[in-house]
Amino acid sequence: MFFLYHLAVLLSWFSLHLAALLNPKIRSFVKGRKDLVPYLKRERDPQKPLIWMHTASLGEFEQGAPVLEALGRSYPGHQLLVTFFSPSGYEVKKGRTGNTLVAYLPMDTPGQVKAFLDLAQPSIALFVKYEVWPELFRKLRQQGTPTFMLSAIFRPHQAYFKWYGGLLRKALAGVEHFFVQDERSSQMLADLGIERVTVSGDTRFDRVGELLETVAPLPFMEAFTRGRTCLVAGSTWPEDHDLLLPFINKSPATRCFVIAPHKTDAKTIEAIEKGLDRPSVRYSLMEPGSLEKASILIVDTIGLLTRIYRYADLAYVGGGLATGLHNTLEPAVYGIPVLIGPAYEGFREASELVAAGGIAVVHTPGDFDQQCGALMEGPEKRTRMGDINHHYVQANKGASRMIVKGLQPYLEGNGGFL
Repeated sequence: MFFLYHLAVLLSWFSLHLAALLNPKIRSFVKGRKDLVPYLKRERDPQKPLIWMHTASLGEFEQGAPVLEALGRSYPGHQLLVTFFSPSGYEVKKGRTGNTLVAYLPMDTPGQVKAFLDLAQPSIALFVKYEVWPELFRKLRQQGTPTFMLSAIFRPHQAYFKWYGGLLRKALAGVEHFFVQDERSSQMLADLGIERVTVSGDTRFDRVGELLETVAPLPFMEAFTRGRTCLVAGSTWPEDHDLLLPFINKSPATRCFVIAPHKTDAKTIEAIEKGLDRPSVRYSLMEPGSLEKASILIVDTIGLLTRIYRYADLAYVGGGLATGLHNTLEPAVYGIPVLIGPAYEGFREASELVAAGGIAVVHTPGDFDQQCGALMEGPEKRTRMGDINHHYVQANKGASRMIVKGLQPYLEGNGGFL
C-alpha cells in the first residue's frame, strides 16, 4: 500500500517540476521545498526544543494561530516552526523573525520526510483541521513524536470513511489525540475505533475574537466610510461580482462599497473595474483625496480584509456561488449582518447563523438587490442581525485554551491523555 502511495507522490513531484516551468505559483511550490533543508540547517537551533504546527494554507494558519501563539508565550525557550502546503500561505507568512520559523512542508516521500525530521526534531507535531500525510505520520510515530490534530472536523464524504481510505485510516490511528470541532466528528472517529478525542470546538472563534481587542485602525477606511453606509464584499469570485456590480451601479451616493476579491491578479481587478459605472479606486493606487472622489474601493492586496470588516455596516462573504464559502466569522465578530450565497453546506458556523437569523442567503441578483437594499436602508434590522452574530462568536470562544491545557503535559514531560 505504501509502495503505491510513494510512487504516486514521486510521480506528482516529477509532474510539478514540469509544470513549474510555466506556472509561477507551482514554481514557488517546488523551489520552496528545495530550499527547506538549507533553511532548517541555517535557522534551526538544536539546543531548543521545537513546537511544530502544520497548516495547509493561510486560512488554516489563522485557525491554528491562537494555539501556537499561546504556546509561544508559555514556552519562550522553545522554537516554533510553521509549515505550509501551499504557496498562498507561505508567501504571506515567510520572513517571520524571532523564535518562529516558516517553511514549506516536504513532499511526503521517505527521503524528504526523513531529512526534514532529522533537522526539525519536533517535540510535538500539530496538524490543523484536515492535514493528514501517511508517510509523515508514520515517521513521527516511529520516532515517538506525539502528533495532534487541532480543530479537526470529519464528514462522511471524506476518504477516511470510504473503502479506499485504508492508508489514511492507518495514519489517523497513529495520532496521539484529536481536538475536534463537534460531536459528529467525535462519533465518526469512534466508529473507526478511535477514542482519543476531545470536543474542543473551533479555534477560529478565538482568532476572530482577538480582532476586537488587537486590530489596528485603518485611517483610510475611516475617511472612506465617513457619512456613508458601507458594504464590504470579501473573498469574492466572478460569480459574486455578477450579483454585486449591478447593485453597486444603481446605488445612491449615500452608500460606499469595498470589494476585496479572493484573487488579486490584474485580470480579476480589471474585470471588476470594467463592470463598474461609478468611480472606483484601487487600494494600491490610492492618493490623497482619491477616496473622497470614489464610492468603490477595490482591495488589490491580501492581508487587510479582516481589519477592513471593522468599518462595514454589513458584509457579503464570497464563495457561496462558486468554489465554496469563505470565512463568515471575520465579519460576524464585529456585530454586523452577513450575506452569503447558497453553497454553505458543511460550514457549521454559517448553517447555525443562517438558522439563527444573523446571516441571510441570496440566490439571484434580484434576491440580492432586495435583501441588501433592505439592510442598507434599515439600521434596526442591521443591529438585530449583527447582535446575533456577535453573541454567537462570543459564546463559542475557548477552544484554544482547552487545547493548550491538553498539550501542556506533553511539553512538560508529565505524560498525556493516555
